[in-house]
Amino acid sequence: MRFVIARYPFDLTKSEVQDAMKGKKPESVTGECVIIGRRTYPVKQVGEVITRQDRRDFTSGEVTRALTRLGFTCRPASALTPGTAPATPGS
Repeated sequence: MRFVIARYPFDLTKSEVQDAMKGKKPESVTGECVIIGRRTYPVKQVGEVITRQDRRDFTSGEVTRALTRLGFTCRPASALTPGTAPATPGS
């Protein structure tokens, strides 16, 4: 499927993305994330690997849209952990 990320066109398939991420250790997730196989990766990390561009050159939204169209599950990092209220000082 053809995508435009950071003004550059890419022809990607789901299997190509999976192969590119094989053996890559997931970084800690702070924003948007994508599930590839059994691992959860930050979309910026996946975008950097598949485009070979610096993370500052594209938005997480661009990569999220592309990965969603390929059939990957993308979600905010807050959806991964149960919602717990942060501890307040003095409690």
